[in-house]
Amino acid sequence: MNPSRPQARRALSAFAAALLLLSFQAAALAATRDEQVVRAMDELLSKAYPPGEPGAAVIVVKDGKTLLRKGYGMADMELGVKVEPDMVFRLGSITKQFTAAAILILAEQGKLSLSDELTKFFPEYPTKGQKITVEHLLTHTSGIKSYTSLPTWLPLWRKDMTVAELIDLFRNEPMDFAPGEQWAYNNSGYILLGAIIEKLSGQTYEQFVRKHIFEPLGMKHSFYGSARRLIPRRVPGYTKNREGAIENAEYISMTQPYAAGSLLSNIDDLALWDAALYGDGLLKKASVERAFTPFVLKDGTSTGYGLGWAKWDYEGRPVVEHGGGIHGFSTSAIRMPEDRVFVAILTNRDFQTSDEVALRVAALAAGRPIRPAVAVTVAPADLDRLSGVYRINERDTFNVRREGSRLLVQRSGGELKELFPLSATEFFQDSESPDRVTFLKDGAGKVTAMKMARRFGPPTVATRTDAPLPKAKEEVKLAAEVLERYVGVYEVAPTFSITVTRRGERLFAQATSQPEFEIFAESEKTFFLKVVDAQLEFQTGADGKPTGLILHQGGRDVPAKKVK
Repeated sequence: MNPSRPQARRALSAFAAALLLLSFQAAALAATRDEQVVRAMDELLSKAYPPGEPGAAVIVVKDGKTLLRKGYGMADMELGVKVEPDMVFRLGSITKQFTAAAILILAEQGKLSLSDELTKFFPEYPTKGQKITVEHLLTHTSGIKSYTSLPTWLPLWRKDMTVAELIDLFRNEPMDFAPGEQWAYNNSGYILLGAIIEKLSGQTYEQFVRKHIFEPLGMKHSFYGSARRLIPRRVPGYTKNREGAIENAEYISMTQPYAAGSLLSNIDDLALWDAALYGDGLLKKASVERAFTPFVLKDGTSTGYGLGWAKWDYEGRPVVEHGGGIHGFSTSAIRMPEDRVFVAILTNRDFQTSDEVALRVAALAAGRPIRPAVAVTVAPADLDRLSGVYRINERDTFNVRREGSRLLVQRSGGELKELFPLSATEFFQDSESPDRVTFLKDGAGKVTAMKMARRFGPPTVATRTDAPLPKAKEEVKLAAEVLERYVGVYEVAPTFSITVTRRGERLFAQATSQPEFEIFAESEKTFFLKVVDAQLEFQTGADGKPTGLILHQGGRDVPAKKVK
C-alpha cells in the first residue's frame, strides 16, 4: 500500500529534520574541533613568542576560513608596543616567491622563456663558457657564487648600491659548479632575475611587483623596503648581542637584498597572495604548477625546490613553503594545498628561526600534528660501524664518530652535533623536525654512504672513504699572561667582529650575534674550537703584540685586524 500524501509529507519532514539535526551536530563537532586546534596553536605560539620579547604576527587559514589571526610578543621594545596582526615586517627571502611570479608573468606575456640563457639579456656577463638559464637562476642551480657568502660583502651592509654594483660583487667570482649539476641556495641568481625583470619591463623591480602583483590582489600593506619612506605599521627588528641581551638589529641598506629579499608585508596580504595562487587570475594554473615542481639535477636527483618555493611531503601530502631571514627578522610561509591550509609567521627577531614553529602550527591545522621522534638504544658496536669520514665533494666532508653511547657528526667548518637513533641506520637531530640522517649499506651489509635529507633542498649524500678520522687536537697550556695578549676585538668588517676574552686560564671567542665558544691553544699563536670546526691564528708584530687574526673555517681564510 502507498502511504497517503499527508503521511508522506510527515515522513519527509521527519527525515529532513533528522538530516538537519545531524548537520547541526556535525557543525558543532567541527566548531569544537576547531576551537581545540586553535587553543593548541595559541599555546604553542605563546610559548615561542612570550610577552616582553620581540614577537610575531601569525595567521592560519583553512578552507578559506581564518582559524587564527593574532600578534604575540613585542613590536617595539623601546616604546613598549605589542605586536598586532596587521603590522608590517620585512619578508627576507619570501621575496623570492614574488620575483619568481614576476618572471612567470613575463613568460606568460611571451617576453622570455625559462630556457633563455642569461647572455640573451646581458651579453657581457662572464659565464665562464657555461650555459646559465633563467630556470637555473630561479632554482638555485646556476653555480654562480652567492654574493652574501663573500667576505667582501660584509663591510658593505650600510651602503646604498645600484643593481649593477650588486652584480659586480659576484660577476667575476669563479663558478661553484656547472649549471644544473648541483643545488646551492643562491641570492646572486635572484639579483640577476630582478635585473632581467627591469630590462624587459622598462620598470624598476619595485614598480613591476607593485603594478602586476600587489595592486591586482589588493595587497595594500606590501612594499619594497626603504629606510626613508614612511611605511605605516612597520615594526623594527631585533637581534641578540654576545651577552645574550636583546638589541636593535644591525642596519642594512635595503638596496642590497633587492629581488632576493627586500620586500615587506603583513600576514593579511600574504593570505591574499596564497589564495590567489589557487585561482587562474594572477598566474595561469600551469605556471603555478611549474613554480611548485622541484627542479631535477642532471644526475636525476630532485632538488626539492621549484621556482621560488620548496616542496616536500609530510605524511604523504605535499607541503609548499619558503622562509626568510634578514637583519632583525625571521619569517615563514607554508601552504598544504591538499588540506587547503596556509600559515604565515612574521617575526621581528633574527635569533630564532620561525620554520619549525610554522610547520608545527600547519600540521595542527591539517589535523595531523607532528609526533616527536623517540630515540631508541643502539649498541656501541653498531655505532662503531657507522664511524668514519664521508666525502661530500672535493672540499667538504662529514666526520662521524662515537663517543660513549653518543654518535656525533661534524661537517668540515661546521658545528659538532649529536645524532639520535631511530634505528641502527636512521637518525635525527631534532625530535620535532622531519629531517633525517640515513646510513646506506651495500648488499653485503657494509656502510657505503650517509644521506642527510632535509625538508628544504635536495638531500646531501656523502660517500664513505677509507680515510682515518682526524685525531683529536691536543691542547697545550699557555700562561695567563700569554693568553692576556690576545684579549681584544678583531674586526672582520665594520659590522662583524670577533671578541676575545680571558677568564682565568681560559680564552673565549665570540663573533657578532653568535654564541661564545671557548678556544684551546694548539700552539702559542694557534687556537682551535671543539664545538665548531674552526681555528684562530693570531698575527703579531715585531714587538710580539697581536695585530690581527685569521679565521680558518670551511676551507676559507678570513682575516681580521685588531681594533681594541
